[in-house]
Amino acid sequence: MKNLNFLHGIDDDLKQSLIKHLRDLWTHTSTAIEGNTLSLGETAFVIEEGLTVSGKSLKDHEEVVGYAIAIELIFSYITRNSQFTKEDLFALHKAVQTERVYDIYKPVGNWKREANGTNVITDNQEQIFLEYAAPNAVPALMDNWFDILNSFLKEKLTMDHALSAYVYIHVSFVRIHPFFDANGRIARLVANLPIIKSGLPPIIIPTEKRREYIRLLSKYELAVGEPMVGEPLLPNRELLVNFINFCRDSWKQSLELVEAARNTQLIRNQQS
Repeated sequence: MKNLNFLHGIDDDLKQSLIKHLRDLWTHTSTAIEGNTLSLGETAFVIEEGLTVSGKSLKDHEEVVGYAIAIELIFSYITRNSQFTKEDLFALHKAVQTERVYDIYKPVGNWKREANGTNVITDNQEQIFLEYAAPNAVPALMDNWFDILNSFLKEKLTMDHALSAYVYIHVSFVRIHPFFDANGRIARLVANLPIIKSGLPPIIIPTEKRREYIRLLSKYELAVGEPMVGEPLLPNRELLVNFINFCRDSWKQSLELVEAARNTQLIRNQQS
């Protein structure tokens, strides 16, 4: 992980501190969005010390450890020169989906076998069932998704282009919802691949913005409907302006952490 481009020019101790800070924050926020009750401090303690927190469930502990492992996988994928594959994605799902459900209709590390969806509340306070891609459409839709993701990974992107890539990968993955569970957590991982590959720190969605995050995603998904094979993965992109701005604003925290590390390094260099 020391070879990540956004760490260039920073002393090893600062690199390690920054990576741990980003890992803990990313793990905490992404699992908390899905209901994990561990605080940021507790998350860091569990990951670093391998110990449990009194009064917290085993599931919460396993989720944060699994997610931290998945982040390490993301960083390792960045430092190689090969494409991101289905096997890579399945490895992420196995790391994140720590609650093993031995059910052929709920496979871990493979595509979903049953239809899935969720109830969402519209701006008019109506409850509507949002259906994701049909199971038999997932392989073809994901082949398209992999092609687009790997096209982004072939070049170093500007900040604006990297942000657009993040939104494209994130929203199209959530629309498909290829797994029976853990789709949101996976989306918040894989969408950062083109970001980090371009030498930038990850976009981390703050826990306190959970409601707005879910509202913006579901609003777009309701507007464009269920994804179909042969159609664009992200139609009517003009409807995503608010979500793009939301992600840009969410990016500030990790960018500021990197800037703080660089300022510390600058002071060191001036004093040496």
